[in-house]
Order: sequence, then C-alpha cells, then structure tokens
Amino acid sequence: MPQFVYSAGFNNVGSYQASAEPWCSASLVVPALGETPLEVSFPQVTKFVVVKNDGAGSIRVGFSSGGVAGVVNNNYFALAETGSFAADFRVTGLYLLSDSAQAGTATVVAGLTGIRSGHLADNWSGSAGVG
Repeated sequence: MPQFVYSAGFNNVGSYQASAEPWCSASLVVPALGETPLEVSFPQVTKFVVVKNDGAGSIRVGFSSGGVAGVVNNNYFALAETGSFAADFRVTGLYLLSDSAQAGTATVVAGLTGIRSGHLADNWSGSAGVG
C-alpha cells in the first residue's frame, strides 16, 4: 500500500510566505555575446531573484539558454551598465550573457524556498514561452 509523505511542493503557499533562505553569488563572469550563456542554478525553487550588472555595457538576463542567446525570439531582458532587477520569480535557474563582444560581470542574489528544484524540472523553458 502506498504511503503519503508530506513535503513542500510547487504550489505550497506557505513556502512562499515564510522568509527565504539567502543565496548569493558575486563577481560572476558573464560570457561575451556569441559564447555559451552562463547558467546560474539554484538548489531550491526561488521566492525572489535580484540580478545586478557590475560591469561595463549591458547584459542579457533570461530563463533559457536559447532565449538569452537570441536563438528563440529574443526571450530575455537587458540590464544596462550598473543596472539591477528584482522580481518575485519561482525559478531554479537563470542565464546571463553579455550584450556585446566584451565579457561582463554580475551579482545574483536569491531567496530560496524549501521546495526542491526537482518540482520545477524544466525551469519554464521552451513550451512556457521563455525560449
């Protein structure tokens, strides 16, 4: 007979109401345009994400490699030099790519829920309209 084991899941409201576990990575080297985008992976589903452009020139931020590289409908947004972006997104990763032939740098801060990243296996890719 199967047993039910309770765990926090993707639509568990309490996981997003509780304060988040901090996660931070600074001095990330953002590859130049035309190179493979940098994937920033989170160990759990996020409650919020903050991305700061620490370098010269703009950088692209997206939720799939193809989207940020412009392969699929340019599904990314650009952060201007010294710009930052914060949003309440539930993701397991994001992708960064310089908007020019010059590599850049960035800082990513996130708040993690107690939800395992396996609950969001595809991280909003392709079929969800993000590239």
